[in-house]
Parts: sequence; structure tokens; C-alpha cells
Amino acid sequence: MQAFKELLMKATLLEEAEAVQLLAISKVRSYNRGERFVVAGEIPRQMGFVVKGLFRYVYLDRDGNEFTKNFLPEGSFLASYSAMAQQQSSWFSIESLEDSEILRFDYAAWKRLSSESLNWEKFLRKTIEKAFFIKERRERDLLLLDAETRYLEFVREHPSLEKRVKQHMVASYLGIKPESLSRIKKRLP
Repeated sequence: MQAFKELLMKATLLEEAEAVQLLAISKVRSYNRGERFVVAGEIPRQMGFVVKGLFRYVYLDRDGNEFTKNFLPEGSFLASYSAMAQQQSSWFSIESLEDSEILRFDYAAWKRLSSESLNWEKFLRKTIEKAFFIKERRERDLLLLDAETRYLEFVREHPSLEKRVKQHMVASYLGIKPESLSRIKKRLP
């Protein structure tokens, strides 16, 4: 658990006492590639922290088309937070893209824990702010940048992800068809 504590502290800037508290309500859980941490249509009750592996947030439309909202590598928190906080069904699934390992903890247990210290409010605020910044930037990219620029930004911001993620998932993240991504990649030096 020492390694988990150090990873949590490094990735989240939690104080040691808070990292220990979070570990006390967490369980280590392995996920096989393709397994879902959150299933769209269900009310989520768990949060997670990626220790090893890679996940993605994915929407599925009525025709079975996938739309990747985000990729979450090691050091990321996993949650369908608004669905969990409002006790509503999640609009998206959280899928493991690799054999992965997470620290999983119950949202209700975390809420009880967070009521005991203002440090947890700071932690939540920082986590939500980070998620909001990512969401706002992603929206800007989809609305204002052409497909090639979005791809170049993706590679610049996530240099190791392209090797870990299938091309059709990168295309769905960029909001384009896989064939368009192939054409873009052929044009680039």
C-alpha cells in the first residue's frame, strides 16, 4: 500500500493523512481489457483512481456508434461524477482499454470522509476544476479547430496514448471518421 499512497500523493497533491484515509476506504480491483467500471444507463456508486492501465469515457448512440469523451491513464480519477452526485443513470460508460488496476472506493464512504476535513473540499475543488478545464478545452477544440489541428494537439498533449489506443478510438475522440484520420496521418511528415 505504500506504493499506492505515494502514487496518490504525487498525482493528487493529497497530504499523507488524506492519502491514508482514502486508502482505508479503497479496495484494489483489477479490470480486464474491455471490462466496464461504469455502465451507461446504471446509477454509479463507485469512484476510482487508476494505478495501472488505461480507461476511456465512451458514449454509445442508438445506432451503436461510439464517441470517446476522454482517455484516463495512470494517475487519473474515474467517475461519472454528476450522475453519481445526482443519483441518476450515467450517460456514458467507463471502459478499460488495457488490463488495468484501480483503487476503487464507494462514493458514500468518500462523502462521509470528506465531511471530516476541509482538505477534502480543496481536493474536490481542484479535481473538479481540472476536469472543467479539460472539458472546456475539448469543447473549444471541437468547435474551433479543424481535424488535422485537433489530431496534432492530441499527439502533442498525449504523446504516449496513440500507441496504446486503437485508431478508431482516437478518431472518435477527435470527432472524425477513422478514414479521415488515416488521410490526415498520411499527409503529415
